[in-house]
Amino acid sequence: MNSADHATLVTAVKAAGLVETLEGSGPFRVFAPTNEAFAKLPPGTVDTLVKPENKGMLIRILTYHVVAGRLSAADLKKQIKADNGTVELVTVEGGKLWATEDGEHIMLKDEKGGTASVTIANVFQSNGVIHVVDSVLMPN
Repeated sequence: MNSADHATLVTAVKAAGLVETLEGSGPFRVFAPTNEAFAKLPPGTVDTLVKPENKGMLIRILTYHVVAGRLSAADLKKQIKADNGTVELVTVEGGKLWATEDGEHIMLKDEKGGTASVTIANVFQSNGVIHVVDSVLMPN
């Protein structure tokens, strides 16, 4: 991503060795945390995660933000409505996220009970779509 708001995410993706994977054919739906989202984590968390000895955990967290498929926000909202207000998403990491609607926004809940709001939807790429989120989601 060529976004100044995602410098921390880009650094983490490089440290995890996921650049080639995410540049692959996909299609992927990426819930991309901003620099501010990473800044909400406890102090030192990002510095610790990008260390080589923590690569496995970093990969788990990053791939938890990726879901197979190229669905727009409108498609996701249709799924939410069809599933009575909550749709369960299976991440590339193997975990689950739950998507709901809160007014105009899509909200995501992670396995630890944390939430993130989609602040910018539908950044279409050749291999999928990026939805910008305001918090880092955490797998169990």
